[in-house]
Amino acid sequence: MEGRADEEWAFQAYEAVRGRLPQATFPDHAKQVNTLADLADDVDVFLLDAFGVLNIGERAIPGAAARIRQLRGMGKRVLVVTNAAGYPKRLLMQRYERLGFDFTPDDVISSRDTLLAALADQPARHWGLIASQRFGVEELDHLDTEFMAEDPTAYDRAEGFLFIGAGEWTEARQALLTASLRARPRPVLVGNPDIVSPGDKGLNREPGHYAHRLADETGVTPQFYGKPFSGIFDLALARLDPDQDLSRLVMVGDTLQTDILGGRAAGLKTALLTGYGALRGLDINKAIQSAGIVPHYHMPEP
Repeated sequence: MEGRADEEWAFQAYEAVRGRLPQATFPDHAKQVNTLADLADDVDVFLLDAFGVLNIGERAIPGAAARIRQLRGMGKRVLVVTNAAGYPKRLLMQRYERLGFDFTPDDVISSRDTLLAALADQPARHWGLIASQRFGVEELDHLDTEFMAEDPTAYDRAEGFLFIGAGEWTEARQALLTASLRARPRPVLVGNPDIVSPGDKGLNREPGHYAHRLADETGVTPQFYGKPFSGIFDLALARLDPDQDLSRLVMVGDTLQTDILGGRAAGLKTALLTGYGALRGLDINKAIQSAGIVPHYHMPEP
């Protein structure tokens, strides 16, 4: 996928599944500002998406680390709220350090954290694991799991599926999973609801892309953990003072249907970063009007 057609396809793909996403109300219009620093008078806590706000693939977005240092110098709390379910926390923290960010583990809330918290309430199952094998089963080793690959019998053995990462997923594997679920419906828990994420060579298809196809083709409705769904925001808010005024929080992201919709559904202000992520190259005002998802602010740079 490349260029403007890539971004337009992603936008329409999100719109096609709006019926499965949370509902929210929005401001009448978005205020254009230059950077996050322009919000400092009205915001105490910044919740930042990662892909498209902090980094594109393995490159930090220019000025992002400096802006975070500036906001902290103003006394602001900065947290990362990311759908990067594929990375164990240890490796995610190493990645941010490599990119020049100095977050602590308590500053980072991922959809993987959200899924792991939810699994504590799930019955014991033999889980079919859809994730990058290069990361192994770190943080998942207390579960009964089996990586899904090319063996059809493995799909039939699974009593449920954990869809955490799509980096090694293929259309052939998707077909095996679809056939198995059609024959015997079972739970599908999705650790990353994103349909796409910005990468070094364009937009990468993420677990949400495949999960929504499963819903369309098998009738099995996946359970999603991560933005725009509420669980990840509940975890983020639990890191804050219980007396924190929610009207002085802002969710900052690059995608209307995940970051902005999810932030508004959680009752937060929202800010759309337009220069680097999923909407780069599109007419922002037209996209906002088309989706009916209106951020409080939008800006080209962090």
